[in-house]
Amino acid sequence: MPRSRMANERLHAMIPGGAHTYAKGDDQYPENLAPVISHGRGAHVWDIDGNRYIEYGSGLRSVSLGHAHPRVIEAVRRELDRGSNFVRPSIVEVEAAERFLATVPTAEMVKFAKNGSDVTTAAVRLARAVTGRPRVAICGDHPFFSVDDWFIGTTPMSAGVPAATTELTVSFPYGDLAATQELLTRYQDEVACLILEPAGHTEPPPGYLAGLRELADRHGCVLIFDEMITGLRWSEAGAQGLYGVVPDLSTFGKALGNGFAVSALAGRRELMERGGLRHSRDRVFLLSTTHGAETHSLAAAMAVQTTYVEEGVTARLHALGERLAAGVRDAAAGMGVGDHIVVRGRASNLVFATLDENRQPSQQYRTLFLRRLLAGGVLAPSFVVSSALDDADIDRTVDVVAQACAVYRKALDAADPTPWLAGRPVKPVFRRLA
Repeated sequence: MPRSRMANERLHAMIPGGAHTYAKGDDQYPENLAPVISHGRGAHVWDIDGNRYIEYGSGLRSVSLGHAHPRVIEAVRRELDRGSNFVRPSIVEVEAAERFLATVPTAEMVKFAKNGSDVTTAAVRLARAVTGRPRVAICGDHPFFSVDDWFIGTTPMSAGVPAATTELTVSFPYGDLAATQELLTRYQDEVACLILEPAGHTEPPPGYLAGLRELADRHGCVLIFDEMITGLRWSEAGAQGLYGVVPDLSTFGKALGNGFAVSALAGRRELMERGGLRHSRDRVFLLSTTHGAETHSLAAAMAVQTTYVEEGVTARLHALGERLAAGVRDAAAGMGVGDHIVVRGRASNLVFATLDENRQPSQQYRTLFLRRLLAGGVLAPSFVVSSALDDADIDRTVDVVAQACAVYRKALDAADPTPWLAGRPVKPVFRRLA
């Protein structure tokens, strides 16, 4: 990858971290094997060296229909020819809100922005305003909620965040109602909201989400579902539509735009209107973004939602994921590493764990595995599928995984993956030192 290596050096010379998203950094890939992308089509991408890859986790889970999806691109082009941003709301804003609320009928109002952090922070601010309480309770088992101080201060990359801000954020464990009850009792009348992903790599325990709903009501705090990942992938109406538990507020993004920048804060009218003009209470600065209502991004969102509903995309994502998970598990078992390469998560949102000889998570073994996948033309920081994949893509991926597992087995037998790394191991995104 000589051109990609040169481009990565150029990136680092001008852009802190060499990428505009930490999860896309070259530290997340084996040394000298971080492709710089030229273009993508469907489920495939090409790097600037001309290598072609089957891609998973496209756009950090945002491109769920595949790159340059015709229906989405047609909708975007139509609006670009009509102008993209005006001094007053466009009719597209009305249509996009109507489409969203029809797709997510558990919500009564919606406001659009550009990225997930915009809307999660707006939800937290609104919860604090309506409750008059300072503390935010986050689910400590979920990896990311916002780039803003209320969350980043709780991570190993907390430099620059005042301790006084971080102290206002507390955490609760997923699936443990008793621990959450204890937290709310300890900070009685101080917690403004509970914010969590409604589901992750495991299904919610029976009655858990309904129990959280009851706890939030009993303690007078706002229940917020972060549906950045679960939105559309779990069902067209998100996890709340699948599990039948309605939050006070919810946030959507990623798959909503199929790669175009759009996110949404949705929820109960009584709360959302506090950020509007038709009430007599103190105003909440909810969301006000110059580019939040770009017509082409909203058109993309409408096209995505229509495509999901009319073409049964969520069901297809699950079917593809089930085929992939079964193939990877069989390949790993066949090579004797079934206990070391572990596929987890809902079929529409698969990830994998790489475990060492002691069955502990290992960045070294992850490096080995990623290196072999890349060598076989599979770009897979996760196994999150897009609907553009076909059976041949899945079969090819499973073949490459089997080849990677054969090398993995050799490293396990040697109890040392170092000879197969060809450089430094990949690193976790959240760490204190560079």
